[in-house]
Amino acid sequence: MSDIRVMLIDDHAVMRTGMARLLERSDNITIVGEADTGEQGYQLYSELKPDVMVMDMSMPGIGGLEALRRVISRYPDAKVIMFSMHENITFAIQAMTAGAVGYVTKSGEAQELVTAVKQVVAGKSYLNAEMAHKIALQNMGGSDNPMQRLTAREFEVFRLLAEGLTIDEIAVNLTIGQKTVANYQTSLKQKLGIQSSVDLVRLAMKHDVISH
Repeated sequence: MSDIRVMLIDDHAVMRTGMARLLERSDNITIVGEADTGEQGYQLYSELKPDVMVMDMSMPGIGGLEALRRVISRYPDAKVIMFSMHENITFAIQAMTAGAVGYVTKSGEAQELVTAVKQVVAGKSYLNAEMAHKIALQNMGGSDNPMQRLTAREFEVFRLLAEGLTIDEIAVNLTIGQKTVANYQTSLKQKLGIQSSVDLVRLAMKHDVISH
């Protein structure tokens, strides 16, 4: 059986080194490329076409979610696992909705990433039992999480606004026009039923999109 070709995208070199060591300990996984931004990750994916792309969710620049959206829109069959520090289900649901086939938290068991890579190569999706359980409970409870109504791009704009970035800064971050960001801001307020930036921050805190 040929080796599984994996690409790593994370803005922390130490984290990438640790991930590479962990994965390459498995006898049939090879790291074929690394990048430290979403932009580089998208370009590198186009060049290398790896079997699996493991990407951090929160990075400077366009970020993991937007990079995921770009990869999937160009390569619908891409197998992308989001490797994230966010343990709440809002981020996991956003990632999976945007096209990720796996979501692994950085606080989980080290071996979990290896398991996730092997599962997605076999054509399955991967969520750890705890995360899957939380999502199932929320769905059963019928609790309305407004974050689930947002597209990947809307969610990124929402998150950056909640973190206090200006429209200009978000435009630079996501490489889109300022007018586009302003339009997103307006539509987010309508979609989420909020009036002010204070309401937006409160909503982001309530759903653990930003820390308290």
